[in-house]
Amino acid sequence: MNQPQEKFVRFQDWKSEKTTEGQYSASNGMYPGKIRTTISSVSEKVQRGLESGSASFRRITKSLKSHSFNSEFASRQKILDPQGPFLQRWNKIFVLSCVIAVSLDPLFFYVPVIDDKKKCLSLDNTMEITASVLRSFTDIFYILHIIFEFRTGFIAPSSRVFGRGVLVEDTWAIAKRYLSSYFLIDILAVLPLPQVVILIIIPKMGGSSYLNTKNLLKFVVIFQYVPRFVRIYPLYKEVTTSGILTETAWAGAAFNLFLYMLASHVLGAFWYLFSIERETNCWRKACGKNSGCNRELLFCDSGVVGDVTFLDDHCPIQTPNETIFNFGIFLDALQSGVVLSSMDFPQKFFYCFWWGLQNLSSLGQNLQTSTYVWEICFAVFISISGLVLFSFLIGNMQTYLQSTTTRLEEMRIRRRDAEQWMSHRLLPDNIKERIRRYEQYRWQETRGVDEETLVHNLPKDLRRDIKRHLCLALLMRVPMFEKMDEQLLDAMCDRLKPALYTEESYVVREGDPVDEMLFVMRGKLLTMTTNGGRTGFFNSEYLKAGDFCGEELLTWALDPHSSSNLPISTRTVRTITEVEAFALMADDLKFVASQFRRLHSKQLRHTFRFYSQQWRTWAACFIQAAWRRYSKKKLEESLQQEENRLQDALAKASASSPSLGATIYASRFAANALRALRRGGNRKSRVPDRVPPMLLQKPAEPDFTAEE
Repeated sequence: MNQPQEKFVRFQDWKSEKTTEGQYSASNGMYPGKIRTTISSVSEKVQRGLESGSASFRRITKSLKSHSFNSEFASRQKILDPQGPFLQRWNKIFVLSCVIAVSLDPLFFYVPVIDDKKKCLSLDNTMEITASVLRSFTDIFYILHIIFEFRTGFIAPSSRVFGRGVLVEDTWAIAKRYLSSYFLIDILAVLPLPQVVILIIIPKMGGSSYLNTKNLLKFVVIFQYVPRFVRIYPLYKEVTTSGILTETAWAGAAFNLFLYMLASHVLGAFWYLFSIERETNCWRKACGKNSGCNRELLFCDSGVVGDVTFLDDHCPIQTPNETIFNFGIFLDALQSGVVLSSMDFPQKFFYCFWWGLQNLSSLGQNLQTSTYVWEICFAVFISISGLVLFSFLIGNMQTYLQSTTTRLEEMRIRRRDAEQWMSHRLLPDNIKERIRRYEQYRWQETRGVDEETLVHNLPKDLRRDIKRHLCLALLMRVPMFEKMDEQLLDAMCDRLKPALYTEESYVVREGDPVDEMLFVMRGKLLTMTTNGGRTGFFNSEYLKAGDFCGEELLTWALDPHSSSNLPISTRTVRTITEVEAFALMADDLKFVASQFRRLHSKQLRHTFRFYSQQWRTWAACFIQAAWRRYSKKKLEESLQQEENRLQDALAKASASSPSLGATIYASRFAANALRALRRGGNRKSRVPDRVPPMLLQKPAEPDFTAEE
């Protein structure tokens, strides 16, 4: 307990002791104070170093914690959604890269070549480098795919009871699931085995074992084909099922045709390699029969020189002899010289591709095989593959091409059914023609797509946005809707239904109940009225884009005390041209009309009156009646003045002798009276019961005021 206290006191009294000890040491010739000062300074530095070290350690710990939290947060942010647009696009790219990789692997089969002069096997160095570089480039996509698999979430199977399911974002669970499924297959597919065989193993092989390089190369490529095809197939089914690879019919047909051509390319490359194998087998057999033959001669880079002319006799190619050696289906490759080192690669490639395509399309019927078992197996594989791939190609192309004409076929069937029905019902020709025009016009507008059902199945917000995109610009052309707010416009767009009318069709007739309000978007209509069938009354006007009809329904919908009976139309509306319009049904208009009261009532009332054909007709009749009253009044006033003048003239004539003026006025009055009597008699004889003209009934005033 006292020891730390002594240290503490001694450390605090160090300065005072320093002076005394310095004096004592100076007098005695010794330096204990100096040594003590050094020790204290060292201990102080050590203590400061420990304090700074502990502070640095705390900062490092804190930074590590924050870094681990940030890395954990970042890892959570990097988890990819398997249904997201990025992975959907990546799957498309990866499938295409896998198909390209499968098409590049057979290029390794073109590395072995035959030197016809030396009768030996050699390797095409240019082809080695080209095939290795292209294969390494495609392997990059496999590596990226493996990295993305460790960052791709998955849907928990237990959460698929309802809806899309819950996306698992736990990196350990994702890694565990991937390691237990496709990880080993992806690793086997991405291993650079052909590059290792071509660039490392084969150069180190020498002697007769060099002839086995083609077998090693063949088995390596075939071995890697298995995991690559296993990995491609589920991705191919996914992208074709979801439609992200074959979005159009022609793209799907072209993709299946490309797969067929790819199979032809692969078979042609195998045919090239097997041809070289058959010739080297013949060389081995001939060398085994010749005691002076050294198999090192069959390898061009061995450096051994010898006589190889006997190979022309034992392995005849230009003049084949089946009794000596039967090359079978590979004789064409040897005779054409595609296996020779002197031929350019494009010639080799296209000749082998054509051979594969020809025999794959003909199902191998033209192949003349030998008794060699593996050759027969190869021919059988060509026949079966051609049968399967050709049926697969024709079936898929037929499916994709039929999808382009599905709508046309549906329209043809619908038109045929309509024709049969019209003939069965003995409809007149004019009605038949109108039905045909309507069906044709409807097809031109919708292309056979049921827009209402398609839009109705979408979510509400998406449906509102689509309706707004389709209808808003057209609605704004109607002056009555220009002052509406966004909410009212959305309500209008959501409830509008498209309507199509052919030429010379009746939209509504006078006296029929009005069940919809029509807003014209394109076309021309004629609206007319006879004021309930009055004799001698007729009013007509044209409607164009931006006009509307059926305003009686709006007045009925605005009346909170209106009955359930629909209003009666006061006008007949007939189309002059083909008309596109949007219709508001009675129930939908009830809801929209209730929202009108939120607008400025005076401004909307004036707009409604100005563009309403019913109000325009009433206003015209009202003006005409007022003008007639005014004209009648002016006529009565003029007759009254004439009568007053005549009376004044007669009064003067009675007082004095008749004058010439009075005589003229009297003759005029008598003539006018006689003419009026004759006119009245004729009218009475023609129309005995003439009634005074009746004014058109004033339309009901729409109630735009807010409900209290």
